[in-house]
Amino acid sequence: MAAVSCCMLAVCSPSLLPAQVAKHPSLNAKPNILWITSEDNGVSWVSCYGGTNAKTPAIDQLAKEGFRYLNCFDNAAVCAPTRSCWITGMYGISNGTQPMRSRNMIPHDKISYYPDLLKQAGYHTSNPSKTDYNIGGREDKECWDYKGGKKMSQYGWRYRADDQPFFAVVNIGDSHESRAHGAGGNLRNDPGKMKLFSYHPDLPAIRRNYAKYADAVENMDKKVQATLDALKKDGLYDDTIIVYNSDHGGVMARSKRFLYSSGVHCPLIVRIPEKYKHLYPADQPGETVSRIVSFVDMPKTWLSLAGADIPDTYQGTVFLGPGQEAAPRYHLGFRERADERLDHVRLMRDARFAYHKNYMPYAPAGQHLAYLWKAPLTPAWEKHHKEGKTNAVTGRFFEPRVSEEFYDNASDFDNVNNLIDNPKHQAKIKELKAALRSQQLELRDSGLLPEKMRERRAAANDITIYEMVRDDDLYP
Repeated sequence: MAAVSCCMLAVCSPSLLPAQVAKHPSLNAKPNILWITSEDNGVSWVSCYGGTNAKTPAIDQLAKEGFRYLNCFDNAAVCAPTRSCWITGMYGISNGTQPMRSRNMIPHDKISYYPDLLKQAGYHTSNPSKTDYNIGGREDKECWDYKGGKKMSQYGWRYRADDQPFFAVVNIGDSHESRAHGAGGNLRNDPGKMKLFSYHPDLPAIRRNYAKYADAVENMDKKVQATLDALKKDGLYDDTIIVYNSDHGGVMARSKRFLYSSGVHCPLIVRIPEKYKHLYPADQPGETVSRIVSFVDMPKTWLSLAGADIPDTYQGTVFLGPGQEAAPRYHLGFRERADERLDHVRLMRDARFAYHKNYMPYAPAGQHLAYLWKAPLTPAWEKHHKEGKTNAVTGRFFEPRVSEEFYDNASDFDNVNNLIDNPKHQAKIKELKAALRSQQLELRDSGLLPEKMRERRAAANDITIYEMVRDDDLYP
């Protein structure tokens, strides 16, 4: 209890208790920013993006009041490498943090976490829930003012000083992959009404797993509404920029962890109060925005909106506000080791077309991964395949891949029709391949070396992977 009291005194004025935090809209010129993140649900699970399996009225209403981005993509397709990207403003492949659960060191004297920079700009920062930054050498929550704790509020803005602008993260875990594990429980949603991805066979166990996850998404949406209600109750709704997005796609096998559209295409909605209408990315609320947004763009954009310093190490582009930069032409994605399974894939895509480079084509995408197999869908699908009952589309997940894949997402969101040899698309394929090579060289893609080799090479020279790949004598 004493530790909690000390934490509260550190972030509040001496006479200020959480229950007494000012309820009135801030008069500061700097906007408050509330960043709501959910876990593992791509665009296919959100109603306002055309999803039909789950009902998401809170998110849908936020889209009506804000701006819905049509082309937002995660860079890593899985949680910890994604959060590494967010906290550093860098692609994981550029600093060696791309393998899942790696905790590789970075030079903390050279790479700044964005909450530290927000604090320097006068913001109160809070993240009482998920951090999971996949980086060694620093405790994850150290960079936040309000870190939360048992029985403490998820709404960190309530612990700031009077009239201090805030940047608050509220992470909602109700849609996490774990909610799709197990076969028990009553279902609210009807398995028979579930719309399946075309790469999944139509099996009762798969339909039931979809319905179970649809229930979880709806639970998540209720938490979104509760968070918005708390902001309204505190009189801050019309004084706060609200951002909602998922942390990557998912959650059924072949989405989360994989660079197909169901794994990387994410909802992104931004609500901007009338008082900040000069920041609108389109004419009026309720409209859509088509520019490409990569997750690596987000921390740089938050710093820009806050008027904070942006280090040269930040690799994204500012997508919102007076500091907005030219929209990128492409999105870069990367996949390497996920838990115990090795893989190596790069994605280069634009809003419509996607090029995949598989560096380990001999290994099926569907290598057995213990956590992925906890959802009933995955073993049911595997059993169906081993019994010889899958077809060319539903069985491909368990077969060796080709070295290159190319998809037209306008007609094939599920990415099942590989057009890599189609003469009609050779110019676009060449363009995306060239863009990928250029990005890999510019970013010093550490994945051009095997994971253990780059770790050993950096350790042998007493430097981090970030520094090693920037030394021409050591890389590649």
